[in-house]
This record gives sequence, structure tokens and C-alpha cells, in this order.
Amino acid sequence: MYTLFVILAVVTAILLALVVLVQESKGGGLASNVSGANSVLGVRKTTDFIEKATWTLAGALVLFSVATSFFDNQEVVDPSEVVTNMSAPAPLAPTAPATPAKAPAPATPAK
Repeated sequence: MYTLFVILAVVTAILLALVVLVQESKGGGLASNVSGANSVLGVRKTTDFIEKATWTLAGALVLFSVATSFFDNQEVVDPSEVVTNMSAPAPLAPTAPATPAKAPAPATPAK
């Protein structure tokens, strides 16, 4: 079930991206190049269809995303069991502090 909802969400997201690209914006968008659909359906009906498709796909994407979270494959256990069953990490071995290297004695000037 999880895989089905993931596939549906991905397909819906791709379709939504394509429909948004086709929408007519202030600059004309890609919808200005789709003159065949405009002549058959009329400009107003094409715009209505694209807007309805956008809202429908956006709603479907939200629905598939929520459904995917419900059918997630992860096993959920009681949080108190997670805390009591956790093993403590191994303690770090104590290390000797690093000693700084001794600087050579300054050279005395020859007289």
C-alpha cells in the first residue's frame, strides 16, 4: 500500500508541475502556444479546466502524502521500550593529555 501511494504521489506531482506550466500567466505562459485547445473549447473554458485540474491535482497530492504517512513501513514501538532497551554507548578510553613539544632553548649570541 505504501509503494502504491508513493507512486501515485510522484505521478500527481509531475502532472501538477506540467499543468502549472501550461497555465496562462501575465507573460502569456505556455498556454498561449496551445491555440488548438483554445479554438475548440474557447479561451475561458480552457482556463477553467486548467484551474480545476490544478486544484484537483493539488488536493490529490495532499491526500496521497497524508495516506503515505499512514501506511509507512516503519514499526512504531512504545517510546518507553525504546529508552529502556537502548544500550549505553561504550565509554571512551581515557587518553593521556597531549604534552606540548618543548621549544628549543634560544641561542645565545656569541661574544
